[in-house]
Amino acid sequence: MLDPKLLRQDPDAVALEAKRHNVVIDIELYKSLEAERKSLQEKTQELQSKRNQFAKQVGMAKSKGEDVSALLAENQNVGDTLKQSEIALEEIQKKLIDFQSRIPNRLHESVPNGKSENDNVEVRRWGTPKQFDFTPKDHVDLGARDNLMDFEAASRISGARFVVLRSGLAKLQRALAEFMLDLHIDQHGYTEMYVPYLVNSQAFYGTNQLPKFADDLFWIKGEHDFGLIPTAEVALTNLVRDQIVEANQLPLKFVSHSPCFRSEAGSYGKDTRGMIRQHQFQKVELVQVVKPEDSYEALEQMTLHAEKVLQLLELPYRVLALCSADVGFGSAKTYDLEVWLPSQNTYREISSCSNCEDFQARRMMARYRSTETNKPEYVHTLNGSGVAVGRALVAILENYQDKDGRIHIPAALQPYMNGVTVI
Repeated sequence: MLDPKLLRQDPDAVALEAKRHNVVIDIELYKSLEAERKSLQEKTQELQSKRNQFAKQVGMAKSKGEDVSALLAENQNVGDTLKQSEIALEEIQKKLIDFQSRIPNRLHESVPNGKSENDNVEVRRWGTPKQFDFTPKDHVDLGARDNLMDFEAASRISGARFVVLRSGLAKLQRALAEFMLDLHIDQHGYTEMYVPYLVNSQAFYGTNQLPKFADDLFWIKGEHDFGLIPTAEVALTNLVRDQIVEANQLPLKFVSHSPCFRSEAGSYGKDTRGMIRQHQFQKVELVQVVKPEDSYEALEQMTLHAEKVLQLLELPYRVLALCSADVGFGSAKTYDLEVWLPSQNTYREISSCSNCEDFQARRMMARYRSTETNKPEYVHTLNGSGVAVGRALVAILENYQDKDGRIHIPAALQPYMNGVTVI
């Protein structure tokens, strides 16, 4: 959430900044709500003062033995009016909080302006796409061999956008996750975490899935206020919710392997073939909690950590700086990593690394104690895929195929495959 002071001081500037995100803010509605809040707050304070005055008058009258029935009746009327005013004030404050929670984060000054993903800026490339002496198959056709990738069985069980992996492919997916975890823990200094896959609404609010993206989530019916995580970022980042971390504990660096669940609302007709866009998939997620002055250095570091995965797997990729219209709602700056897919003859997203600055921290009341002021200040939070396991599997199938449809295992993964070199 943005600092409310920014909205109060210059709402028009906030609306202009939101347009860079392709988000339109009804500032006239905000001004109307804020004017009503001020009026109700002044009225409530006046009534509170009046009630206190009556209490004093009643006390003085009683001490003199005077009849206080008229004063008590008038005080009751003031009390009833005050209660109505307090309820109205609470309601308008809820509307303002809801309004503010739908405003996107401010963008970092280095974020390029743009109107769509076509305006994202390529920062660098790594690796050269392999030239095949045959027409490369896509991962669906490759996975059909020996029925190792079974979409029909998944459809019978769950419906569209699910997959069943068998034998070598199931093992390869597990090997990928273990390889990524070991890399980030042993070489990049992250602490492995196992977190709940079901979280409450407050957690979703803290990492800005709510209220704006409620339709993207899968909710549990019944008495519990639970939804399935769309990414381990939700649980990992909320570890510091309502906490004051000591400065010497920062940075906090968490990594977690988890399933992710997304309804893919708004993606109708997109990537319906294969494993690119699924309702359930796996990801190795990176989260950092840092001091504000360290967050942009941490963003560059986290992006390099995700890149290292692709480098060790020898998968060609590129890094994009997302333009203003493509940066996510809660992010101030984002880099996307896109891996090369031969069947599509293009790069496809496999990781996003974002600096949310204090946007999530304000929602979560996540703070650290400054050594300079000895007062609590908001932390900065970052998250990134390190990387999406399913898409890495897809990239390996397509980049490591031979003309017979066999899949050769990258050298970095062979220790995790018990020496198997070909599927």
